[in-house]
Amino acid sequence: MQEVSLKRQLTGFELVIFGLSLMAPVTVFTTYGIAADVTGGRVPFAYLFAAIALSFTALSYAQMVKAFPISGSAYTYVQKAFNSKAGFLVGWALLTDYMLLPMVNYLIASIFLSSVFPSIPAMVWILILVVCNTFINIRGTKMASWVNSLLLAYAFIVVILFTIFSIRFLQNDGESLWSTMPFVNSGFDLGLLMAGASLLCFSYLGFDSVTTLAEEVVNPKKTIPRAIFAIVLIGTAVFIVVSYFAARVQPNYQNFSNLDASGMELVAMVGGNLFVSLFLAGMLIGCFASGLAAQSSASRVLYAMGRDGMLPAIFSKLHAKYQTPVFNLVLVGLSSLLSIVMTLTMATAFINFGAMIAFLFVNLSVIGFYYVKQKKRDVKGTILYLILPSCGALFVLYLIVSLNVYSLILGITWGAIGVCYLIYLVKVKGMKKLDLSFEEAS
Repeated sequence: MQEVSLKRQLTGFELVIFGLSLMAPVTVFTTYGIAADVTGGRVPFAYLFAAIALSFTALSYAQMVKAFPISGSAYTYVQKAFNSKAGFLVGWALLTDYMLLPMVNYLIASIFLSSVFPSIPAMVWILILVVCNTFINIRGTKMASWVNSLLLAYAFIVVILFTIFSIRFLQNDGESLWSTMPFVNSGFDLGLLMAGASLLCFSYLGFDSVTTLAEEVVNPKKTIPRAIFAIVLIGTAVFIVVSYFAARVQPNYQNFSNLDASGMELVAMVGGNLFVSLFLAGMLIGCFASGLAAQSSASRVLYAMGRDGMLPAIFSKLHAKYQTPVFNLVLVGLSSLLSIVMTLTMATAFINFGAMIAFLFVNLSVIGFYYVKQKKRDVKGTILYLILPSCGALFVLYLIVSLNVYSLILGITWGAIGVCYLIYLVKVKGMKKLDLSFEEAS
């Protein structure tokens, strides 16, 4: 019987769609009010600062995927750069990001839908969304990519309409379209920018997700690095444009009646009730698309860990026809049903911790693999494989320290469970080390 394996079929364009869908660019509206308060109105500058800082981590992902275009993302890179045990613990932390992100999206979507259809319980909407996304992902990455393309197109229509309506709003008031005010406001304040960047960095979660699909990408060593930077650049452009015009439409963020709902107020100011309806639909679609992409990413990390023997063999099984990890997709879908009882605060705390741990160790993996193991220590190697990833690691470490206590407690608790399971693998199952070669994964 021929062995079933993941099928290389995704293009660079489809990867960019996948990553942007998980990032859900329209979330810039949901964070704008809080970000404006934290940065003193300098939101576009804070987004730019966050993008530059996270570009070091994006570069580290690009460097590692060139060496190991294998499903598993940070789990695989740390395993190769250091050892299988460190790789497992990072993969364990990464699962909190990818497995709980769909839950957050379903929870937010159910809140929107319940406000429109109050007679239908939120749990019904969550169940419908989980079933739909699981079905689409089981049918394969091509179908998921097609669906995400349509959903993302609508989200960008919302962004474009907001920009157009904002320009019309400013022109009707006789205001100039261009101003440095949203960037510097009353002056440059590094402390406020750092605080804002640490908040807005979480808007970029998702650029790394394309690395989990490495074994389903055509020419991954070239395609994935390009896709990573395209995702960061496009996402940054959307964030800066929307936040710029938001600041121009409402120069004084203190005039918002509710900072958490500032996006809705801005949409109503420039476009009226009809645009508010379109905006709400866009937010719902963004949640659906992000959940779809996150479920796919989580299933691939589980697949890689199952294939390596870190998890039971069932996690490495693929559907004979669709060539997708059906068991993993169903498991992630079932875990998403916890959104019926879990709070948004708790789920977000888990996601933030897991993502930052993965980012930190991918930067360290570049140093460990290229600079230490491969001994690439000339001038170019020192810059690419020591200085740049060190900058990325230091910034991510700052973000980890900046996490709230809730995130740290939940993350450390989850990590302790992972350590216990690792001890079980070593002491009971007799696992000593892994030796999965790239040729085998290919």
